[in-house]
Amino acid sequence: MGNLHFKNLSLLLLATLFISTSGVLGKYINMPAEVIIWFRGFFGALFIYGFCKIKGTSLKISSKKDFYSFIVSGFFLGLHWVTYFYALKLSNVALGMLSMYTFPVMTAFLEPFFSKQKLSGMHILLGILVLVGVAILVPEISLENEEAKGILLGVFSALCYALRNLTTKKHVQKYNGSTLMLYQLIIVTLLLIPVLLVDENLANFSNQFPLLILIALLTTAIGHTMMVNSLQHFTVATASIISSVQPIFGIIIAFIFVNEVPTTNTYIGGTLILATVIIESIRSKK
Repeated sequence: MGNLHFKNLSLLLLATLFISTSGVLGKYINMPAEVIIWFRGFFGALFIYGFCKIKGTSLKISSKKDFYSFIVSGFFLGLHWVTYFYALKLSNVALGMLSMYTFPVMTAFLEPFFSKQKLSGMHILLGILVLVGVAILVPEISLENEEAKGILLGVFSALCYALRNLTTKKHVQKYNGSTLMLYQLIIVTLLLIPVLLVDENLANFSNQFPLLILIALLTTAIGHTMMVNSLQHFTVATASIISSVQPIFGIIIAFIFVNEVPTTNTYIGGTLILATVIIESIRSKK
């Protein structure tokens, strides 16, 4: 039992590491956010479709109700990604990622409305710790401040991400994670087709192609599929709190590859988040 929990926890943390590459890539790919997301969804869907064909994974949707649910979850995923990438471009990798990680406390409050899971006082407490960490980051409460705008967008992105995870959770026992992710990416791609009609949006495509492939394969096809699969073994609130280590990974990656040095407040906020991850990792074994 202990070994199985350690394996599931390790896979969740590995998925989180892969997803955390989106911070640096989202900020430094030189294209509009919605265009990056279109290519991310399109190439990611191609990779997952190829994987499903090789593995013989069923892509059949059992009912119209499930189909409509996939549309809703795909819509929230697309909205989450676009607003998150704008948050990164308005602020920086650390602030963008950490503000988005208000989603664990949102998830803890919302999960009882989506499942039979009871409201957990400990999840609320841990989620609030994440929220306090984000509050420490805010440079000043003013919409004239670009970083404050980025943080607000990050918080809105967090709400969309929480709703996407909650609408996906009810399908994880019935459908393969790759199947769920494929249909969500198709919805994202279809919804964002209009952005391709603006010629200047595609001006840097050839130069940015390697980075677009990287974010589609590593961050999306592999990372997000592994994250969806983890919902078979953890509640959405638990998976959300544990994956809060993602900003820590993102900050380290940003420091290594683009020399983005964290501030003292970033260290404090990051420490609070890391503490919640450790606590919930231990608790989830029960």
